[in-house]
Amino acid sequence: MEEMGRNSPAPILPSSLPTLLTAEALWKQPDDGYRYELVKGVLRKMPPAGFEHGIRAAEIGGLLHAHVKKHQLGYVCGAETGFRIARHPDTVRAPDAAFVRRESIARQGVVKGYWEGAPALAVEVISPGDTYAEVADKVEEWLAGCAMVWIINPRRETVEVYRADAAFTLLREADILEGGDVVEGFRCSVGELFA
Repeated sequence: MEEMGRNSPAPILPSSLPTLLTAEALWKQPDDGYRYELVKGVLRKMPPAGFEHGIRAAEIGGLLHAHVKKHQLGYVCGAETGFRIARHPDTVRAPDAAFVRRESIARQGVVKGYWEGAPALAVEVISPGDTYAEVADKVEEWLAGCAMVWIINPRRETVEVYRADAAFTLLREADILEGGDVVEGFRCSVGELFA
């Protein structure tokens, strides 16, 4: 193999490749008032949620929290909670609400950093700026570890229910949203979420 001399051109390296971060590096980011997620090692800055988005996230989170606490099923986490759902490269997502089963808490404990793995249930509220492709990507990522994902769509006043077994249900105002075998005993009217 011929040696490169001083006058040989330097190899061209792509300058647009992003630096891949780890979940640990994300955890150490200074707080600048924004939310961040890490998707396959790439940092994604997310502006604060809008008012309606916050209302819908708080509504479902509050209903879940009351039920889960009453029946001692585990914990419900709010929108700022990070879950490391993939490694090498790392993906850390923060759903608008999440449910972690009591059995999972017993194994992992109440950690200070990101939860390792997916929650049993991830809830996403669609924001006005979200594209259908972005929402579909999130559902696919969550279902790699979640038993169930709820997508709350304020524009259409619907809830899409995705299960790890590939079952899908679209719920409208008169329908009942149920936790099934994931959040046992949970039931609420879809209309109640948008009242």
